[in-house]
Amino acid sequence: MIERYTRPEMGAIWGDEGKIARWLTVELAVCEAWSRRGRIPTEAMDRLRTATCDLPRMREIEQEVDHDMIAFVRAVGESVGEVRRFLHLGLTSSDVVDTALALQLRDATGLIDAALAGLTQAVAAQAVAHRRTVMIGRTHGVHAEPTTFGLKLAVWYDELRRQRRRLALAREDIAVGKLSGAVGTHAHVPPELEDEVCAELGLAVAPASTQIVQRDRHAFLLGVLAGIAGTVEKMATEIRHLQRTEVGEAEEPFDAGNMGSSAMPHKRNPHASERLCGLARVVRAYAVTAAENQALWHERDISHSSAERVILPDSCIALDFMLAEASDIVKRLVVYPDRMRSNLELTGGAIFSQSVLLALVDAGMDRQDAYRLVQRHATASWASHGSFWTAVSADETVRRLIEPERLAEIFEPDRQLLYVDAVFARLGLGDDVRGPNEAEPV
Repeated sequence: MIERYTRPEMGAIWGDEGKIARWLTVELAVCEAWSRRGRIPTEAMDRLRTATCDLPRMREIEQEVDHDMIAFVRAVGESVGEVRRFLHLGLTSSDVVDTALALQLRDATGLIDAALAGLTQAVAAQAVAHRRTVMIGRTHGVHAEPTTFGLKLAVWYDELRRQRRRLALAREDIAVGKLSGAVGTHAHVPPELEDEVCAELGLAVAPASTQIVQRDRHAFLLGVLAGIAGTVEKMATEIRHLQRTEVGEAEEPFDAGNMGSSAMPHKRNPHASERLCGLARVVRAYAVTAAENQALWHERDISHSSAERVILPDSCIALDFMLAEASDIVKRLVVYPDRMRSNLELTGGAIFSQSVLLALVDAGMDRQDAYRLVQRHATASWASHGSFWTAVSADETVRRLIEPERLAEIFEPDRQLLYVDAVFARLGLGDDVRGPNEAEPV
């Protein structure tokens, strides 16, 4: 991933230094296990514990041998002298690579979970703050019925909680190592040593493996990351629509000194939200590649390897950036309640058509007849930009079946929002909540 979208802590996990450090951690953990079994002498183990990997030297060797693991083992061996013969005992490249990759993915998903928790908390706080901020709800992009901005955000909050649960499951599923050898038979490394080393590394063990950890685990993880990116994209798309000039109900932060266009000084574009939508496409595409990596030849080939060098770091780095950016947007979102109320009134009350329909049905009118009556007035008022309320109030049938006081109540937005509190109660979001404690997945 390009530097523009790489946050330092996540970048450190996926940089060459971070990767090679984890390779070395795995190699030395195996050496320690062999030493406890007497295969590596104590004095040799003392020397092995000082092992390092000179990255420039490793790259130089790789130019010669065209194999990064061989280059790594040789470079590490040069740092410990004669005891280098004890490195990589019984191991194949993927024993080290896949186990170290599990460490990277465990650590990376830990950062993603923390960022996701931060976004969830930011959304919760805004949902509570705007629980009673009335606005028009839209279906198909067309005015439907009243809702509140807080309820819109509460839906996001609930979805983000689901995504955290999925991430926790995927994180557990991916945190497995394997030291089972070239075709997974443990011919040169006994299962109990594999168990011991993985436990020391904080990993579970793949119960059965070939030369590699099976790629359904990685496909599942990237599917979850793509789903989280999709939730962020959904939120960003909504903000982009609300920021449209004709809508103007909310907009992302626009700080002093910001400029929206190189040509038009008046522009305040939702560029951060648009950036999130674009990056979501990248993460989603990588999930497809991860799924295609599942089918490999026999006990392994390396057709997955080249793709994973791109899709795994980039997915984690991009999503980490997206979550941080989305949190900033939500925390500092500019909301215009007056514009929301103004837009709600654009149809002259037509958004209360269902309430009028139901009132007529409750008064004894046939539903289809009531529907046609209400639709006729709604269509006429829409065409003439007139008042649906005025038209309905003057209709003789309506006047006969619905008392004036009752009809007036129907056109009050708050009447349709009586159960908003019930939704918030289901989510555990009360009036005194600034944002729930999201330290752990819900």
